[in-house]
Amino acid sequence: MLRGGIEADLDEFGVPGASWVVFEDDAVAETGTAGVVEVAGGPVTPRTLFQAASISKPIAVLAMLRLVDRGLLDLDEDVNRKLTSWQVPPVGQWQPAVTLRQLASHSAGLTVSGFPGYTRDAALPATTQILDGVRPATNIGVRVDLVPGTQFRYSGGGTTVIQQLLEDVTGTPFRELMQDLVLQPLGMSDSDYAQPLPQELHPTAATGHDEAGRPLDGKWDVYPQLAAAGLWTTPTDLAKFALGVQRAYAGADDAVLSVELATEMLTPQIAATSRIGGLNHLGLGLFLDDSGSRYGHSGGNAGFCCHMLAHRDTRQGAVVMTNGDGGTWVVLRAFAAIASAYGWSGYPDELEDPDLPTDDQLGALAGSYSLGNATTFVVEPVARGLGVRFDRQPPLQFRALSSERFAGDGVDVQLEVRDGGLVLRQGGAEFVCVRE
Repeated sequence: MLRGGIEADLDEFGVPGASWVVFEDDAVAETGTAGVVEVAGGPVTPRTLFQAASISKPIAVLAMLRLVDRGLLDLDEDVNRKLTSWQVPPVGQWQPAVTLRQLASHSAGLTVSGFPGYTRDAALPATTQILDGVRPATNIGVRVDLVPGTQFRYSGGGTTVIQQLLEDVTGTPFRELMQDLVLQPLGMSDSDYAQPLPQELHPTAATGHDEAGRPLDGKWDVYPQLAAAGLWTTPTDLAKFALGVQRAYAGADDAVLSVELATEMLTPQIAATSRIGGLNHLGLGLFLDDSGSRYGHSGGNAGFCCHMLAHRDTRQGAVVMTNGDGGTWVVLRAFAAIASAYGWSGYPDELEDPDLPTDDQLGALAGSYSLGNATTFVVEPVARGLGVRFDRQPPLQFRALSSERFAGDGVDVQLEVRDGGLVLRQGGAEFVCVRE
């Protein structure tokens, strides 16, 4: 039903492949695949593994909630009381108290939104090194710099604190713990928090691709931040998770979580925003609509984009996974088509068209610039973005957020088109770029 439109979108946005599942009434209604696992490679199949990226987070939260159900953890206790391998550090003379409820709802005031991946031959940091921000970790340390509980700020660092806490409390490695607490009980047999991916699973894994549709070096990056970004899975298995949440909320006999905690999971904790499906609150691990009846989560690792969305009461939902950085619009359009085809009530029926730059617009920005001081840089067009080489720096990629805004890859810097020229925005300051 959906294949024709998805195939056209894959071609338009330079994404090699996609896999999807639609579910209704506690069962899969449709599965589908399109495209290939790698440019010039074999076709995507329903069992092709994709990186779930940040969809790893709500599944990790479900594991945490199962330990709350067992009395090993308390949602509202200061996590430092149970952490043994690492502690949330003080801020000057102040020792903030952070709870699992805050960590799971991204309201703990912690730093580190997301994590860059590592090449497959790189030395990988331990979880405590990630939390402390010390080599070989490439992120800054995870620290409190907002008053916990006062506002939403997405923090993969906070999810990594959950990972360390679960290991400290159980004495079990996180990958093994996730198999025991969630993946096996829900029948997610094609899922694994395995980083790096074991050699025997390489033939079943999709290759990640950049915005230009080129395979990533090494095929995919490695994410040792398992709870935040480390799950390899399929749409079918993610549907089993979403259905598992529905069954727990409904009080099914075989539910993996109590009704009380499933209700907490789907209760808005703090206002937030998500691009797909009108989700504007955070529950525990999941983005929610105002009532908590629609829930989901997006994911985006290097070379992979995906989304999961479900409805608590109508028992409908879908998962779409792609193996390209250009997959965001493929996913958005796929969900709009699914919502229309399956009659999803209340799903936003207007799909914003992508405001992406044309080749001519990118070409018009090419050239040499200065910032009015000794800093110079050269801009050249690349697929759906700009390649920028600052003086004495390696090249930096800027991806297009729109036809007039470009974001630096992995750094907090943007280029904005203004009056036909460029303005660089960084650290709260603006610099008018002078074309030379």
